[in-house]
Amino acid sequence: MVERPARPGKDAFGVLWGLEEGAHGGTYPAHGGQPVSDLRLWRDQVAMPDLAPLDWTHVRRQASAVNRAERLICGCVEMGLFERTYLLLGMEEALMAYMTEPDLMMEMVAAIADYKIRLIERLNDVADLDMLWYGVDWGTQDNLFIPPEIWRQIIKPHTQRIYDWLKARGIIVNQHSCGNIEAIFPDMVAMGADIWNPCQPCNDLAALKAEFGDRICFCGGIDSQFVLDKPGVTPEEVRAEVRQRIAQLAAGGGYIAAPSHSVPYDKRLIDAMIDEIAVAGRHVYREIGLGHVVLALGQFHDTSRRAISKCPASAAAVA
Repeated sequence: MVERPARPGKDAFGVLWGLEEGAHGGTYPAHGGQPVSDLRLWRDQVAMPDLAPLDWTHVRRQASAVNRAERLICGCVEMGLFERTYLLLGMEEALMAYMTEPDLMMEMVAAIADYKIRLIERLNDVADLDMLWYGVDWGTQDNLFIPPEIWRQIIKPHTQRIYDWLKARGIIVNQHSCGNIEAIFPDMVAMGADIWNPCQPCNDLAALKAEFGDRICFCGGIDSQFVLDKPGVTPEEVRAEVRQRIAQLAAGGGYIAAPSHSVPYDKRLIDAMIDEIAVAGRHVYREIGLGHVVLALGQFHDTSRRAISKCPASAAAVA
């Protein structure tokens, strides 16, 4: 299902994407390429993608080749509810509509959530998922795109439906959201997210860990914006950043050390990062013991414990 084409063209919803050759980041929503010109007519202007013609042979083959005693299977579904609405309407129109036409936006979000659940259900039928990486960016550098009360009114109930579907089947919820989402972080935890990535440091990661570290796993945090991708950064600066994030996020277990985003990093820097994660991580293991780490991972939710039990080796990747 093409939610974002690799080359210029339309996605499965009819949104037109462009590409600037040589630019990092890939395709982007093209100017004037949004199918919804009038929010009141969105049902006439948008057709939810048809899952019936999809060929799942490759997915089934990939899943069947995985040794489930050693690895878990993580599905990936991106362009979540908020992102899909601004792709259909255009960013300015969507942000205004969330404020001025909440009922119509609720209808659209509900329909997108229905489609997402159908897609996840089909993926799970084929791959028997242990985890779902569910991607939708709610935050800017400083705050949410929309006021927290609007997010709670429109986005939260239908995101909860997606979470509930996953939880009922013992599938770990790995919520991806870039940006500063501190305003709704307590909501996300209470809703049942098991993992949050990529933990960008525009959030107060130490404070979030201190308050919620016994309920959610943090994945990421190693600053890609101002460290890993900073011009002239040295491997020792990268190592210092790794030590800082492990000191902030590893206490009691439940931290997967990783960059706070994916950009084309220098191999020397990645090598230094990986080595320092191993070195600093050993100190954490010595202090709290591997059994404690496994317990910290398993205590989030009963459904997560069942999923994690399918793959005991998964804890070995956690600092």
